[in-house]
Amino acid sequence: MQATIYYSDEDNYLIKQADMKGQRERKSRSAVILSILEEYFESEKRLGEILIDLGAASHTDVSKALDLQKSRFAEKLLGEILLEEELIEQGALERALMIQGRQKVEKT
Repeated sequence: MQATIYYSDEDNYLIKQADMKGQRERKSRSAVILSILEEYFESEKRLGEILIDLGAASHTDVSKALDLQKSRFAEKLLGEILLEEELIEQGALERALMIQGRQKVEKT
């Protein structure tokens, strides 16, 4: 997918900051802007909500895993249950945890 972002001269300083962050992190401008948007929209969300937003799990899958967690697997984390029940893939869980973890680290 391709997107075009229009900005004015007053916004140029933000683009420069995105470029500097990209150089530090070895990311493209687009990757930096998308990571900022992802952080903004995903902050304060729980793991299940992030997985749903990523399209990695459905509301039904997350509800099923939460019900299992309440009834039989109180000691297990939601991500573990979703994996064991084959409702999500390992890569999706890792990405969701990265999103969630990155936000928690940055807020501290």
